[in-house]
Amino acid sequence: MSGAAPQRRLEGRTALVTGASRGIGLGIAERIVAEGGRVVLTARGQDALDEAVAHLGGPEHAAAVAGKADDADHRAAAVQACLDRFGSLDLLVNNAGINPAYGPLMGLDLGIARKIVEVNVVAALAWTQAAHTAWMREHGGSVVNVASVAGIKPAPGIAMYGTSKAALIHLTEELAVELGPGVRVNAVAPAVVKTDFAKALYEGREEQVAAQYPLKRLGVPDDIGSVVAFLLSDDAGWLTGQTVVVDGGVTLTGGV
Repeated sequence: MSGAAPQRRLEGRTALVTGASRGIGLGIAERIVAEGGRVVLTARGQDALDEAVAHLGGPEHAAAVAGKADDADHRAAAVQACLDRFGSLDLLVNNAGINPAYGPLMGLDLGIARKIVEVNVVAALAWTQAAHTAWMREHGGSVVNVASVAGIKPAPGIAMYGTSKAALIHLTEELAVELGPGVRVNAVAPAVVKTDFAKALYEGREEQVAAQYPLKRLGVPDDIGSVVAFLLSDDAGWLTGQTVVVDGGVTLTGGV
């Protein structure tokens, strides 16, 4: 983890982080634990989740439930794990997302398009509904949706992914209006972060890609984790319905 030691702003709170066995999701979970929180992680692979739990310090700090983000039974099990293991569900990070297609929209299989929307948008709503029903409606809470700069401006080649993230950004705004004042809902919109998920966007040409960024580097998971932790915390107590662009400045120069 880079920079100064984080504050303990999330002491005693429980977070559910989807898509968190690696990459941005794991980086967010690391920051939550570093700031005193406990986390329940979800992802599809149990082995990777078990490794993530160990990495985060073991069962005192983290638990994991394997399954698909768009599966209702999986969502119910993960929410229940928060309550059973740690006694609350104060924070939700909707990080799970897919992008199984690359190329122009005119050649995109409509079944794949529907799946992208189902996982990236509808599942985020479903996770929020589940967390709200189980805990946040009565006790309050904070939600952060992980969007993308591709949801802010066109991103040729990943256009349907970008379309889904644009919908997620608007969903964030709608939820913020509906769920206030007890629940705050915000989003982050990262540019290219060095993860397996984004490898196709920079692998073999990282220096060339990074040259487009005013800060002259690509992101790392903790760049996103630190911003998400802020949005989850009381330090962002008068912030809701906002999308924080975390992009090394690349959208200022016309890139995505």
